[in-house]
Amino acid sequence: MMNITVIGSGTMGNGIAHVFAQNNYRVNLIDVNEIQLKKAIETIGKNLDRMVSKGSITEDIKQSTLANITTFTSLKEASSEADLIIEAASENINIKLDIFKQIDEYAPAHCILASNTSSISITKIASVTKRPDKVIGMHFMNPVPVMKLVEVINGYKTAKEVSLAVVNLSKAIGKIPAEANDYAGFIANRILMPMINEAIICLQSGVGTVESIDTVMKLGMAHPMGPLQLADFIGLDVCLAIMNVLYEGLGDTKYAPSPLLVNMVTAGILGAKSGEGFYVYTPGSKELVVSPRFSNTNN
Repeated sequence: MMNITVIGSGTMGNGIAHVFAQNNYRVNLIDVNEIQLKKAIETIGKNLDRMVSKGSITEDIKQSTLANITTFTSLKEASSEADLIIEAASENINIKLDIFKQIDEYAPAHCILASNTSSISITKIASVTKRPDKVIGMHFMNPVPVMKLVEVINGYKTAKEVSLAVVNLSKAIGKIPAEANDYAGFIANRILMPMINEAIICLQSGVGTVESIDTVMKLGMAHPMGPLQLADFIGLDVCLAIMNVLYEGLGDTKYAPSPLLVNMVTAGILGAKSGEGFYVYTPGSKELVVSPRFSNTNN
């Protein structure tokens, strides 16, 4: 598999494109928005510049990486010769189903169709295609160029040889694959999101402050980032969407999203991307400041 098509040029999409291109794969990066595609290439360039400055790659590798990426706004054109297509669009089931219906029509018969979804059923996605045996999950971690893990999710009909090919491909680009079966949240978010949700419930219930909750998990459990700060960086809307998938898919009230999380998302307070979540994010500032909304525990 040398021809890789990546759908979506946001944070995850451009990171996936970057990693494949740096490992000498030919990458077609697709987005309906040409401005977003331009920003994606700029982001990849800046990340490569950072790697050059640290001495982890050479200027020649930077240039060859960028040369390996071609941008498209046409899904059909970018998919026609693909060996592997990785969808990294919004975490919305209707959007993903529509994309997979199209790429199933456009892609060559041998092409494997993968989704970077963090929680949506691979089996359900595969059901809208005529090749469910060739549909699989490749859940990369953010930031993709740095994080080693790829969660490889096998749908109900995913062929063993397809799974093996994706595992080997993940290793070929310097990642460490971990296989999971297709149940709500897979492994990563089945464990991570309830922890984040419980941290939000602790805040809402007055068990501790934002600082104390994050400090306990960082210093007591050796987490590099506290769960509330992590939720801000993931996006509170994304956290809520995944909790809803867990709640609906598993039917257990322990997965019900925190009312505080629901209220924040409804109010448009989405974390770092909106400038405020449990912390306030000021452009250009590295100082972490707790949102005034959480100066006490009565939420």
